[in-house]
Amino acid sequence: MTDASACSMTPSTPAALTTCEVRFHHAERAVVAQSRVLANEVPIALVFNGISHAVMMGTPLDLEDFAIGFALSEGIIDHASDCYGIDVRPVDAAAAGLPAGMNGMQVQVDISSRCFARLKDHRRSISGRTGCGVCGVESFAALDLSFDALPARDWVSQVDLSTVLTAINNLPALQTLNAQAGAIHAAGWATLNGQVHEVIEDVGRHNALDKLLGRLARTDRLGQPGFVVLSSRGSHELVRKCAKLGIGALATISAPTAMGVHMAQLTGLRFWGLCRPPQATLYAAGAGLPLA
Repeated sequence: MTDASACSMTPSTPAALTTCEVRFHHAERAVVAQSRVLANEVPIALVFNGISHAVMMGTPLDLEDFAIGFALSEGIIDHASDCYGIDVRPVDAAAAGLPAGMNGMQVQVDISSRCFARLKDHRRSISGRTGCGVCGVESFAALDLSFDALPARDWVSQVDLSTVLTAINNLPALQTLNAQAGAIHAAGWATLNGQVHEVIEDVGRHNALDKLLGRLARTDRLGQPGFVVLSSRGSHELVRKCAKLGIGALATISAPTAMGVHMAQLTGLRFWGLCRPPQATLYAAGAGLPLA
């Protein structure tokens, strides 16, 4: 079993998974004692140039990718090169003022003075964004829904039904944490043949996507042909994050929201939803393409 610990986590090192003793009840069978694997949620503080900006509830893995992806998709930095260094360290519950056993992680990010000055000008409080995606914004303008549309790309039409369903079929085998615990979302990067080459998991769908975007940015793959596949619904903030970083296409297992579809249409992102083999629904065709 990977990254699992006892029911109470090691004080200095939060794990992705934990085990708990439970009693399994069945209406037609005897009660059975079992050991179940659960997904851990831990508070993750993102600190930019010494100033705490956000505390997210997430899975304590791939936090360097998370910091870069979050900073890019939230407009804190413009390029991965604007980040000069990342230091990830565990935080004891007592030191953080948290209840016993709720240890956290702190991610110290050193960014350029230009980006930090902009961050201070537009700073807002965001807390616990596993659930909604826009908690803590101070005004409608702070939703950050306006930016340049995606350019037309000749390869986007290749993200067709067959390609999308191939990627969706390939995703579950790569969801190693979810296979053990359930309740964990995945964000994967698929190439135009439907093969999935990166899968990053987190209890929060936004976190999983930010981690994937950070991984792609750090390895200089954001501009390459391919698409993101998500084990979640297609809500507006997930579409926004992809379009903001130049991702041309997105496929989600569950249905989109109306605002998610509208965002895809406005930005020119090709958007597949309800991808459940043997079918999927094309909600937005992509820049320069008809919805056919």
